[in-house]
Amino acid sequence: MMPATMVGRAAELAEIGAAWAALGVAGASGRGTVVITGDAGLGKSTLVAAALAALAPAPRTVLSGTARIHSPAPYDWLAAVLTGRDPADLPIPVQALAWLAQHPDVPRERYAPEALLRLAVRAVRAMLGTGPAVLVVEDLHALDPASLNLVGELAAVPDLGALLLVTSRSPGDAVSPALVARTLARLCGVPGATRQHLGPLRRTAVAGLLARAFPGRTVPPEVADAVWERTAGNPYWISELLASAAADDPSALVRAPLPDHLRLSGPGRRPRPGPPEADLTARETEVLGCLAAGMSNKQIARSLGISIRTVTVHVSNLLRKTGSASRTEAALWAVQRAARPQDLVVTP
Repeated sequence: MMPATMVGRAAELAEIGAAWAALGVAGASGRGTVVITGDAGLGKSTLVAAALAALAPAPRTVLSGTARIHSPAPYDWLAAVLTGRDPADLPIPVQALAWLAQHPDVPRERYAPEALLRLAVRAVRAMLGTGPAVLVVEDLHALDPASLNLVGELAAVPDLGALLLVTSRSPGDAVSPALVARTLARLCGVPGATRQHLGPLRRTAVAGLLARAFPGRTVPPEVADAVWERTAGNPYWISELLASAAADDPSALVRAPLPDHLRLSGPGRRPRPGPPEADLTARETEVLGCLAAGMSNKQIARSLGISIRTVTVHVSNLLRKTGSASRTEAALWAVQRAARPQDLVVTP
């Protein structure tokens, strides 16, 4: 049976195929961008997987990455791409490549953010080879700021020779809402970009899906309507309900309780708690803004006209006040807490 998440996605598959065909005509000097958004469970990743399997000719290279499940770290997407690869042939300094791959024993302040971004773009281009290739960015909303910058830069490269497939939930579900919103706008603003938004299934699609799930059985219209209402047309919810009911009788879908994980994650779920409050001094707020910009202690000291030792003290205080375990977590706290530094709580 066709996965529930692929019901009614023929038009989206055709659009991705057309973007790939256009890239083939342009050759190594072309590029393409497809941005796919939608709520959890609507089949974004399944659509990308189906599209990759259907691309003709098949891409020579596919680079795919996503955010880590726990706390995001700098260049999560690229670190995932580099996992298990031999970096010997990449034209990148060994230490820089180790930093981008998130090796734990590499100094974190050796390279300026701008230099790392340039090296990250160079590493991706080297891995793409002669193309045509595909770059897959899963869960843009969960990526760290450095990865968001990298994805935006890659989409703007005119001769990338690759199709960029990006999936994301809405910025409201993001770790860094303002940054994700800006990145999505940047991606969608690239000339020739294809924009897709996956919505819930309609009643008729749910009825057709249930007919395939129960071959040889008649699914009463009222059962299809009840399933549509219980799941809000979310194909993942429908799949989970079918699995949990495990019955030959379609009417069991009306009586079977929804799995607990759906009740906690679906429509009407409790809102995600925001980051804790913190009383910051004006100077700590300035230092926090520098951390969010990816500056090293040395760069912060130069920018604010204070000593590196004083910066170290401020960073230590920020980690304590924001409940962060690292500079990256403190930077993410700042982005989550407010889009503008003046929105933070400041004490004299």
